[in-house]
Amino acid sequence: MAKRDYYEVLGVAKNASESDIKKAYRKAAMKYHPDKFANSSDAEKKDAEEKFKEINEAYEILSDAQKKAAYDQYGHAAFENGAGGAGGFGGGFNGFSGNAQGFDFEDLGDIFGSFGSFFGGGGRGRSQGPRVKEGEDLRYNLELTLEEIAKGVEKEIKYKREGKCHTCHGSGAEPGHNMKTCPKCNGSGHIRTQQRSIFGVQVVTQECDECHGTGKIPEKACSTCHGTGLEKETVTRKVRIPSGVETGQRLVVRDGGNAGGNNGIFGDLYIFITVKKHDIFRRDGFDIHCEVPVKMTTAILGGEVEVPTLEGKTKIKIPEGTQSGTIFRLRDKGIKQPSSDRRGSEIIQVKVEVPTNLTEKQKNILKEFDDTLGSKNYKEGKSFKDKIKRFFQKFEG
Repeated sequence: MAKRDYYEVLGVAKNASESDIKKAYRKAAMKYHPDKFANSSDAEKKDAEEKFKEINEAYEILSDAQKKAAYDQYGHAAFENGAGGAGGFGGGFNGFSGNAQGFDFEDLGDIFGSFGSFFGGGGRGRSQGPRVKEGEDLRYNLELTLEEIAKGVEKEIKYKREGKCHTCHGSGAEPGHNMKTCPKCNGSGHIRTQQRSIFGVQVVTQECDECHGTGKIPEKACSTCHGTGLEKETVTRKVRIPSGVETGQRLVVRDGGNAGGNNGIFGDLYIFITVKKHDIFRRDGFDIHCEVPVKMTTAILGGEVEVPTLEGKTKIKIPEGTQSGTIFRLRDKGIKQPSSDRRGSEIIQVKVEVPTNLTEKQKNILKEFDDTLGSKNYKEGKSFKDKIKRFFQKFEG
C-alpha cells in the first residue's frame, strides 16, 4: 500500500510552521494513542496502532529541518533504498555482519530508533540528523475563588522563563554573523564513538556536545547570550479560565514554557488549578450548598429572609411552620457548566435558631404560649410519640 503524504497524515499545510506541526502531531497522537484502545476490538487496536506509527513517522520527518527539506523535494523516495529515516530500516540487517571483533551494533540502533517513539522510548539512530531543540515545560499554580470559577474568568498571570535572546532573536549568533556547520559533527547533530564490550565493538551514537544536536554553531557567539540563544524574561499574559474547573485540574498554554536553545521551539506552560475553600458555600458538582439560620418566630409565623448567592444577595419566602432542616432550591444560582448556558442550583438548608439567655419575663411568655399548644400544633411530634408508645409496649406485661 502506498504511503500517505506526511502533511496529510498530520493535517497541516506544506507551509505550516514548526509550532503548527507540533500542535497537529500532539492532537493526532492523543487521538490514536494505543492506551485509548485498551478495551477495543483487536481490529480497532490494530488500526489505531498503525495510525499511531504513521503519525510518529510523519512527525519525525516534518519536525526535522533537513529531513523535511528532503521530503519536500523528493517525497518518500528520499528515505527509501537504504536512505534510512523513519520510513525504513537503514538498508536492512547489514549491521549483523559477523567479523573478527564481533557484531557491529550501529544499524541495530537505527532499527530500534525507527520505532522508539511508538514504544515510548527516546532512542534514535544514526538517521536522526540535526534536530530542533524543544524547551522545557513549565508549571504555574493558580488559586481561584468559587465566585471566579462559577462563570469563568480571565486572569492575568506573570512568571519567569527562558526566552529567546533579544539581541540574536534566538539564533545564538552575533548580529551580522551567520550560522555555520558544526565542525565536530560535520552538521549531523551527533557523534559516534566505539566502545568495546564482551560482545565486541559497539558503535554508540550521542548528541554532539558542541552544537547540542542542531548541526550548526554561530560564526561568532552572541555577546548577550554567549551563543545559547536564550535569555531570562518575565512574561505577563492573560489566560481564560473556563467555568466549572476544580482543584487538581490543569490547563495548557501552548508555547508558554521555556524556549529551546539555538532557535528551538518553546515548551508548554501547565496551569494547575486550586479552588479556595469558601466561608459560606460548599460545592457539589455544579450545585452549591448553603446553611441559613432563621429565627424561631420567622419559622413559626412565616416571612422573608435574606440569603447570600454567588452574585450578591436575594430574599426567599419562609412558609408558616417551616421546620429546621427544610430545603429550598434556587435554580440557576449555582456554577455554570462549561461550554453550556446551563447552571447548577443553590441549595439552601434552613436552620431554625433557638433563642438563648432568656429573661424571666421571656421564659414566662413562652410557658404561657406553650400551655396554649395542643397535639394539632405538633404533627410530627404526635406521630413520633405514638411510635415511642408502641415501642415501649413491647416491654410491658
